[in-house]
Amino acid sequence: MENNAFPAGVLRGGLFNTTEIRILICYIHSTINEPIPVNMLANILHYEGIANAFEVCDAVAALEKNGQLQAADENGDTYIITKSGIDIAKTLNSTLSMTVKERAYSATIKMLSRFKNAKETKFELEKENDSTYITCSALDGQKPFFSLKLLVADKGQANCIKEKFLNNPSDIYSSIISILTKKD
Repeated sequence: MENNAFPAGVLRGGLFNTTEIRILICYIHSTINEPIPVNMLANILHYEGIANAFEVCDAVAALEKNGQLQAADENGDTYIITKSGIDIAKTLNSTLSMTVKERAYSATIKMLSRFKNAKETKFELEKENDSTYITCSALDGQKPFFSLKLLVADKGQANCIKEKFLNNPSDIYSSIISILTKKD
């Protein structure tokens, strides 16, 4: 088994073995079973201290070359798993620790949720007189079904609000509806 994954940025308990990284990528793809952008996957696994981002990108390229992953878009930056990849995930699933699999799965789900939220939201930063406003909108197709306009101190605060909104716009919507419809 190869043991040449570069450990920079990988926490204790992360993966250093390129074969294990490939198995983990197959496991994630087969468990989630939807297209995953490779750069986002590499960054989240690196950020979580599970695997080095460069090794993840190399592993995805090798898995595509070997037929376990295939490009899901014309740009070749989003991948889906093939039958061969699913077979690898099932057969070699037990070689990975449950902790690593759970951390990777959880981080990937959060990343995909945020990615989806980013596609379904819109943000506008505007200046009126000497004031700065941010408008956060959750979209239904191209049409906003919920917009919130807030006076903010500066661009930094606006970015903070944007990040929180991206985490879960439906929770914000539900909370506001609950507050506004609550009986006194």
